[in-house]
Amino acid sequence: MALAQLMKRDPQGIGLLPDGDSHYRRNSTYLTEVRSLPLRTAARTIQFWTICLAEFAIFFCLLTTIVHIVPHARDQGLPPVSAAAVLATIGAVSMLGRIVMGAANDRIGGKRSLSICFIILISSLVWLQMADNTWMLFFFAVIYGFAHGGLFTVMSPTVAELFGTGSHGLLFGTILFSGTIGGSVGPLLAGYVFDVTGSYRMAFIALTTLALIGLVLIRTLRLPADADPETYPEMQKEIP
Repeated sequence: MALAQLMKRDPQGIGLLPDGDSHYRRNSTYLTEVRSLPLRTAARTIQFWTICLAEFAIFFCLLTTIVHIVPHARDQGLPPVSAAAVLATIGAVSMLGRIVMGAANDRIGGKRSLSICFIILISSLVWLQMADNTWMLFFFAVIYGFAHGGLFTVMSPTVAELFGTGSHGLLFGTILFSGTIGGSVGPLLAGYVFDVTGSYRMAFIALTTLALIGLVLIRTLRLPADADPETYPEMQKEIP
C-alpha cells in the first residue's frame, strides 16, 4: 500500500502522451476533460444501457455454461474425470483468449473485438447442442474457452473507449453489476429447465438466442464518447 502511493493515475497526469503521439492532442484541458464522462451523464445515453444489456447477456451465457457443463458432460456419458477435464480445458484456453483478444482490442477496438468474441461464443453454443461424445465436447471447450477469456478481457477497455477513463471504475463497476445479475439468474434458470424437461436442450437454445441478442446490441454501439461533438453530434444524444 505504501508503494502504491508513488504511482500516478496515468501518463497524462504528469503531462506525458502515448508513444509516437508527441504532436497530437497537446492541450492538457482537452486531455483531462474529454476522457471524463461521469456516470450520471453516461447513464443518460443509449450507449450505456446497451452495453449494460450486453454485459447481462455475456454473464448469463458464460456463468450458466461454466456451472452446467460438467453435469451436461456426465449426462452425455463422460466419466467424472473426463467431464472435469472439459471444464479444465475451458479454463486453460480462456487464458489464450485473454491474451489474443486483448492484443486484438488494441488494434481493432472494443466493438469489433466484442463482436468477434460473440460470434465465437455463438458458434460454440451451436456446436454444444450437437456434441454428444467426448471429442466433440472437448472441441466445444476449446472454442468456447477462447470466447470466454476474450469476453472477460475486452469489456473493460471497451467501456473506456466509449466513455473515457475519468470515471472508468464507477462506470465499469455499474456495468459489471448488470452482468452479475445475469450471472446469478442464468444458472438457476438453466437448472430449473433441466429439472422440468430432463434435458439442457432448451437451456442451450436460450443461451444461443441470448448470445445473438448480445451480438446485435454490440453492433449497435456507435463512436467513442470522446469524439468531437461537432463532427459526431449523434454521440451527444441522451435518453429523454
